[in-house]
Amino acid sequence: MPIETSSSAAGSPHSTADRPSPASRLDAILFYGVFGLLMFGPLAFGGVEAWSILILETVAAVLFALWTFRQAQSGQVQVLPNPLFYPMLVFAALLVVQLALGLTAYRYQTFSAGLLYCAYGVLCFLVVQCLRRTSQVKTLTVGFSVYGFVIALFALIQNISSTGKLYWIRTPAHGGWIYGPYVNHDHYAGLMEMLTPIPLVFALTRYAHGSRKTMAACAAAVMASSIFLSGSRGGMAAFAVQIAILAVLASRKEKPSRTAVAAGIFLVVVVGLLVWLGGGELAKRMVSIHAEARTELAGGTRVAIDRDALRMFRYRPILGWGLGGFPTVYPQFRTFYTNFFVNAAHNDYLQLLVEMGALGFATMLWFVAAVYGRGTKKLGNWPSDTNGAAALAAMLGVTGILVHSLVDFNLQIPANAALFYVLCTVAALEPRFGSTRRTLRQRPFSEDFVSAVRC
Repeated sequence: MPIETSSSAAGSPHSTADRPSPASRLDAILFYGVFGLLMFGPLAFGGVEAWSILILETVAAVLFALWTFRQAQSGQVQVLPNPLFYPMLVFAALLVVQLALGLTAYRYQTFSAGLLYCAYGVLCFLVVQCLRRTSQVKTLTVGFSVYGFVIALFALIQNISSTGKLYWIRTPAHGGWIYGPYVNHDHYAGLMEMLTPIPLVFALTRYAHGSRKTMAACAAAVMASSIFLSGSRGGMAAFAVQIAILAVLASRKEKPSRTAVAAGIFLVVVVGLLVWLGGGELAKRMVSIHAEARTELAGGTRVAIDRDALRMFRYRPILGWGLGGFPTVYPQFRTFYTNFFVNAAHNDYLQLLVEMGALGFATMLWFVAAVYGRGTKKLGNWPSDTNGAAALAAMLGVTGILVHSLVDFNLQIPANAALFYVLCTVAALEPRFGSTRRTLRQRPFSEDFVSAVRC
């Protein structure tokens, strides 16, 4: 709780009441620190290198220490609940069992992956504790909309220049299909799948008027067009699912003219950019979707990896081979020849099944069910309710990754995974913005979890 100043100081011309208290400054540091860290990851090539992973884990630990200090400063520990905490704790327990009983194929890799997942968990926990006010939601809406627009614009410019280098200065050591700050264009598409719904949903709410609606729709259009121009077929399919869901929800609400205006602006900008920048190359890429699908079904590389992954699962069906252990174990089960190192399953569901077994997979299903179960309850009046709009934008982003994960491994990329889990957490938040905010602030986690949490 904020520290109140004494009444005697109120009359001073330099009253401390006009200055932010140490507690409020800590709250601001936590809030901007968490979301600033989420924005850092994509800029650091997706957070896949050792130095960027170290920064992610270290900053997350420092932010958690600051939150702990903030609680001690207030005189009591107040922890706000979230239904996702339960499957997260069960997943952590399964990871501890893997390490304690030596059930992992590569202990060091499992321990390292566990630290990374701890960082994800800390960020989700801090989001629940720090994201409490409607003004913060507005700040994040603007911040992530501008952030996504700038990254998309950078990616389009970089693609036109065709330098084949990250930021025009760095050549990837192992090659790749560069797009934006990512070596892999599919992972760039995954980032945009999560960011595009933010300005797009905002443009359809009652909070967007005039120039704000136009700017939000244009930002979303630039971000969406970059998904198609990146050439990611999985990204195109995932975004199509997102748009279909949003169209159904928007069509059921009042004032269809508002929806039509925003949709019209969005489509005009998207089509214009695609024709101007993509043209024939994009058409060839989209036409290849059918041929590529036939090749895969006839025995393509991804299907071969999927089959091999299922064989791996049959050997350790309960607790798997250990978190992060897929690339270490896979060569023993590979059924095709290649000079390339297969570092992921190209299917996040199968990789989780292999690494964490049936118990870990069931925990994931629990996690996803909690996200959609809580999120859909807030969608009744999303165009006029901040809680519903935030939940819808978050769930659309989550849905995009869940669809894309059938054919790729976005959740093995730290920057994308961290943002995904935070969006899941936002979707599952209790209604706390607007009229419910004051009530929520006084509700401790101990009422919904265990009384032992409060010290």
